[in-house]
Formats: sequence, C-alpha cells, structure tokens
Amino acid sequence: MNPGDLKALADRIRAEMAKAVVGQADTVELMLVCLFAGGHILLEGPPGTAKTFIAQCFARTLALGYGRIQFTPDLMPGDIIGSNLFNFASSTFSLTKGPIFCELLLADEINRTPPKTQAALLEAMQERNVTLDGKPHKLSPRFTVVGTQNPIEQQGTYPLPEAQLDRFLFKHTLSYPTAEQERAIVASHGARATAPDPAALGVNAVADSATITEAVAAVSTVRLTDDIVAYVVALIRATREAADFETGASPRAAAMLATAARARAALDGRDYVIPDDIKALATPALRHRVILSPAAEIEGRKVDQALAALIEQVEAPR
Repeated sequence: MNPGDLKALADRIRAEMAKAVVGQADTVELMLVCLFAGGHILLEGPPGTAKTFIAQCFARTLALGYGRIQFTPDLMPGDIIGSNLFNFASSTFSLTKGPIFCELLLADEINRTPPKTQAALLEAMQERNVTLDGKPHKLSPRFTVVGTQNPIEQQGTYPLPEAQLDRFLFKHTLSYPTAEQERAIVASHGARATAPDPAALGVNAVADSATITEAVAAVSTVRLTDDIVAYVVALIRATREAADFETGASPRAAAMLATAARARAALDGRDYVIPDDIKALATPALRHRVILSPAAEIEGRKVDQALAALIEQVEAPR
C-alpha cells in the first residue's frame, strides 16, 4: 500500500463514520493517526459529547475486536488484565483473560479509578504485553486504548499519574457541537429510547486486519528529513526551557510526535513529512505532557495558549 492508497482508505473510513457521528471530524482524524502510528488517545469532555459512541463506531468501521472497561473507584488490576483461577476438577490453574485482550479497548471514564489500578495499563500500552503471575502474554499488535475522561473539576475524578498520561499519544478535548450540528444530532437520535447502535445506523467495516497491517507498513516508509527531526527536537526542548512550563515534555514525546507526523502525512497522501504536520499535532501530543508554572497559572494562562505561543516562537524549517 502506498500513501495514495492510504489516503483513499482514510476517506472511506471518514465517510463511514459520518453516517453515525455528527461533526467531530478532528476527533476522527486524531484517532486515525493514532491507529496507524501505533499510539493511544485520551478523549476529554463533558458527559454526552459522544466519546463512547465514537469509539464504538471506530471499532466497527475498522473491524477491530472491541473491549470496554467501565472504570470505577473499586476497580482492581485483575478486573482489567484477568487472573489465573484454580480449577478444582482438574487441580490446575487456568487463565481467565480480562477485557484488555482485545484490539480496541475503550477505557471509559478512566480518571475515576485510583492510580494503583491505572498501573495495570502501563505495560500493555507501552509494550502491548501483560504479565500474569510472572508469565508474559502478548496482546494484538493493533492494541489501541481509547481513554475517555470527564474534566478533572467534576466530582469523583482522580488526576491521572504522569507515567500514565505519557503513554497516550494524544489528549484531545471535545467541545459541545454547534447549534446546527446539535439540531442534526437531535433529528437523527432524538426518537431513540436507547443509546444509538452503530450497526443500526448503517456503519459497516471498510477495512480488515490485513489492510490495517499494510497501512501501518506504509506509514513506516514516510520520509523524515534531518530538518524535520531537528524541528521536533527543538519544539520538545523548548517546552523544558519556557518560563510558562514547570515541567516539559520527555524524549518519548519527541519520538511519538515524529511517528504521528508520519501517519498524518500518509493519511494526506504524502510520503514525506512537512512542518505543518508537526504544528497540527503538537498541541494534542503535548498538552498532557507539560505542566504550567505557578506564575503562568496565577496569570490565568492555559496550557493550550502557552503551547500555541511556543509553537509560534520555534522556527520551522522552510
């Protein structure tokens, strides 16, 4: 598969998603980049902004094995990864796999469970592997986490640990739809007594496992010039030196941003990365990896504002 074929595939995916999802084109775009870059995405927004529904439609459109975990304060690590249970009939232990053994995992309201349970996801998200009683178990090479969370100001939420946040390629903030989009949502879903079903809305698979594997291989061929590499590193290092930030982004962030830019280029039909790819992805790739300085917070600065200013300051290659 070449980048042109990948662009055509992405167009089919967007069109299929649009059958059920009103608006949210930027959300779908970042999820596509995540899938083909081998990353994970965190969706933040108030209840009722279709975070769960978008994940369901995305899994169906790409024929991905779908799993869901509802994160709650009493959730335990074993509820996520599974456990070895003793079978009294055979006097042996047998593995009972948890919901993490899937291809697309919806970690719903992920910030409503304590850090101890969050840690159960770290190995899976970084290495696509889980360890049970000292024995490793491989996950699917396409294993992708779509985490959803409510704004931290809401009751019953826990701030995600920095190590957990750093495993997400993107943190995307969903906003309320426009008035026109909201009218379309009500017209489409307002007569339903239950949550909408992607299948009932005509959402069908437009790709399979082999197609996704080919697409990921196509992304790996996208060229990343020395100038672009230097630009990515300059942006990341600038977050560590800027007065607005108390904590900057890690080297992992630089590598993941470069990989995501390759995926975005391929989705646009190009076999090379341009500075605009980096600029477009920098904010969602960094907003959860930096911490504002106390002075910036006192001045009422927001993370996105500080990142936008920094992106403007760092000179891009021509």
